Amino acid sequence: MTLEEAIKARHSVRAYKAQPLAEDIVKVLEKEIEEQNRQGHLHIQLIKNEPKAFQGKLAKYGKFSNVTNYLVMAGQKAEDLDERIGYYGEHLVLLAQTLGLNTCWVGLSYSKIPGTYVLEEGEVIKAYIAIGYGETQGVGHKIKTVGKASNASDITPSWFRKGVEAALLAPTAVNQQKFFFEYVPAKDSKPAQVIAKRSFSLIGYTQLDLGIAKYHFEVGAGKDNFEWA
Repeated sequence: MTLEEAIKARHSVRAYKAQPLAEDIVKVLEKEIEEQNRQGHLHIQLIKNEPKAFQGKLAKYGKFSNVTNYLVMAGQKAEDLDERIGYYGEHLVLLAQTLGLNTCWVGLSYSKIPGTYVLEEGEVIKAYIAIGYGETQGVGHKIKTVGKASNASDITPSWFRKGVEAALLAPTAVNQQKFFFEYVPAKDSKPAQVIAKRSFSLIGYTQLDLGIAKYHFEVGAGKDNFEWA
């Protein structure tokens, strides 16, 4: 499965089988987590066979069941931390999908269990990602049109539309999709640029959502076709 195929196949899954992660898959995940931590200056951690984080009232309210493996999404406090968490975390989500796993971004419906993770001075946790073998493959949700999420038109290149279409399949908090992509044509010696914006939401999480959507956009559009403005 390619990343493009993973984008189309991925849906948030909240119920999991009582099945430990295969050792070879764990090795792949841990190696990639190390690389994403390096690139994103983060402290993502894979927690295995630990059921308590998703047994509280919030987890039940969120309809989570049998979650025993998850990613702790942490990093040093910074203005752009949420966006980096979303961007590099979604890379791991799509990787997991290619490995036959299911996932779900979790902003509130978890408990922080002391001793299960390590935080350095100045680090904070921004989210968890449930990961494992889903009881189902999840279901899709209603999404915005390309026109409502971008300035795509008959004169914008096809790669831009493909990027927006991929971004619209990205998970966002309560499916709010508070993002907008603007195409800026190449000019003089500058290549084509894309502006990624987020709008206000009472729910929050828009910066994290934008990071997730930007990663999807890059996969769909092709990173070599543009620069982020």
